[in-house]
Amino acid sequence: MSVFVDIATEDAATAAPGPDARPRGARWRRRLTRAALPLLSVVVFGAVWQAAAASGIWNQTFVPYPATVWRAFVDVSTTHDGVRGYAGYLLWEHLYMTLRRVLAGVVIGVAIGVALGLVMGSVGWLRSVLEPWLTFLRALPPLAYFFLLVIWLGIDEAPKITLLALAALPPAAVATTAAVVAAPVGLQEAARALGASRRQVIRDVVVPSALPETFTGIRLAVGMAYSSVVAAELFNGIPGIGGLVKDASNYNNTPVVLVGIFAIGVSGLVIDGLLRSVERRAVPWRGKI
Repeated sequence: MSVFVDIATEDAATAAPGPDARPRGARWRRRLTRAALPLLSVVVFGAVWQAAAASGIWNQTFVPYPATVWRAFVDVSTTHDGVRGYAGYLLWEHLYMTLRRVLAGVVIGVAIGVALGLVMGSVGWLRSVLEPWLTFLRALPPLAYFFLLVIWLGIDEAPKITLLALAALPPAAVATTAAVVAAPVGLQEAARALGASRRQVIRDVVVPSALPETFTGIRLAVGMAYSSVVAAELFNGIPGIGGLVKDASNYNNTPVVLVGIFAIGVSGLVIDGLLRSVERRAVPWRGKI
């Protein structure tokens, strides 16, 4: 890994302009633009939503006012009129249970997927054997096998976490495999010429080279797990955001459904931002080789 760190450090020292090389005003303008554009898109979305609800084209059951959804958010997040949140749980408790399931499933799926990708990328015949099975699993929608998992594992936590792990495994495995296969041959040969063993070549050349693409696979794996949350919490999913969405939809409670959807989306954005921050610090050589 030191090879990649040295290259990244050298490039940063020789190619990247220092903090004083750019006008301070230009830097602030860029930062304000990056912050203002997402905020502007939210304002535009809210205005279009308000106009659509006020137009009367759709029934309030289908397109409620933003204020109605906000009241549902407050109701689900607090105790009101003797009712605690939704189904006896506050919104943060639903979100906590969902995130706990997602974390467990993602950790299991990503760990197996990355290990599988390293092996598949290094051993050609094993890649030929396992790649069709990964493609088969990746093509299956979660609901296609969730009911089978319920039959095998019951309706407690096991089928939910297993489903999320199976959703996260293929993206991590495929991305890692592709990254290992694409590791620079010249650097590998140079390391061997200097007397490095196969294990050292994998540790110091192949793994650092594969890390950027592997992080991309991990981000995709988290997204796949998140997209499977509602399916994973179809049975005995309360407390849980997916269970909340499913239960509210049974009663055409669109405001609560939207609250659950926004909770999943916003928490997903936060998690993806954290992963990108970790990636920037863990793989400083990305784009510099």
